[in-house]
Amino acid sequence: MFLRVATFLSLLPILALIPIAEARPESYAVWAADSAIARGQGNGLSNGVPLDSYDDGEFQWALRLLYERTGNTTYFNWIETGADNIVSPNGTIGGGYNFTAFIQDYLRLGPTWIYLFQETGQANLKTAIDTYRSQLNGQPRTVQGQFWHKLVYFNQGWLDGIYMGEVFYATYTSVFDASNATAWADITMQFELMFENTKQLPGAPNNTGLMYHGYDFSHTAVWASPDRGHSPEVWDRALGWYVMALVDVLELAPPNSGALKATLLRILNVLAPNIRDAADPTSGVWWLVITQPGRALNYFESSGASMYIYALLKAVRLGYVQDADGSIVAAMKKAYNYAVENWVIPNSDGTMSWNNTVSVGSLGSTGDYEYYVSQVVDLNDLKGIAAFVLASLEFEQLP
Repeated sequence: MFLRVATFLSLLPILALIPIAEARPESYAVWAADSAIARGQGNGLSNGVPLDSYDDGEFQWALRLLYERTGNTTYFNWIETGADNIVSPNGTIGGGYNFTAFIQDYLRLGPTWIYLFQETGQANLKTAIDTYRSQLNGQPRTVQGQFWHKLVYFNQGWLDGIYMGEVFYATYTSVFDASNATAWADITMQFELMFENTKQLPGAPNNTGLMYHGYDFSHTAVWASPDRGHSPEVWDRALGWYVMALVDVLELAPPNSGALKATLLRILNVLAPNIRDAADPTSGVWWLVITQPGRALNYFESSGASMYIYALLKAVRLGYVQDADGSIVAAMKKAYNYAVENWVIPNSDGTMSWNNTVSVGSLGSTGDYEYYVSQVVDLNDLKGIAAFVLASLEFEQLP
């Protein structure tokens, strides 16, 4: 079992002692992370019950980066606690994990567990990691080779799945199987097939040059287009998952990963300027349904915006995207400033809340505009908070 160093009291931010008028910290990344921890979020539990959740995987990865930045062991201990709540001493995965459902969302915890295994050597973690990797061996695919998002979504590839499945796949391969050329080619293919089947093409209605939420290769879903079977709208968070996966996997790609790096760089350099240009010109952020700007019931959504800020600032910082005129960084700065001014809510106890994150987006129903705008908007949704921590970590590195 994992060492638990921090008590709940030690997780409360120092900001709790500061009058609310002075509560704006030097680091929004720290404030957001400490606030989520103080609420008990991201530790592998939901209402006290273990839950294998991709939200936790996203947040724990942000905590890993924050720990490496600050050296604050609170963040490392919280990650350990999260793993301890899901992985049993013999390596069995709890939290509702169902191997035979072939759900890619489950796999998002995998990169965190790989990191912890490297740091602690806990054998039960390696057992759990290998279980996740075995799931990919049996994951159903389209005839082109694209992983289905879930077994219940016949022949469907979703952008979400690239962040959930392929970041784990690439992390596993880089750490445990780096010479496996077949695996690297497969990861490359997953990104490429998703891009080719969902990118908006010239002449498309409301064309932004971005990517639809997903596609059905069998063309049997009610929302599938006649040409490539894609869904009808560009949903901001689905694209956010994909572009975060691009920059995170690029950082993992070793020299012997074949065409992976070149493929991801090509895709990223198509998407980055289009994401910049799709922002609302006044606010600087993005509509929930990017293909329907200003339409009744559409709104500026906080998780997708934070994902773009993180991904594009990281892409420029690491040289994946050239920003000779500074327009990409300038656009991300504008978006970030809107975020802190409009979505960060200081609380009287010194924590902060995070607003305007849509609770869910799925292609399990109609996949149309009315579906997306009808979903609940959450306060303190971990998907949005985690993305804001990631965005803040990048913003705070700007010169």
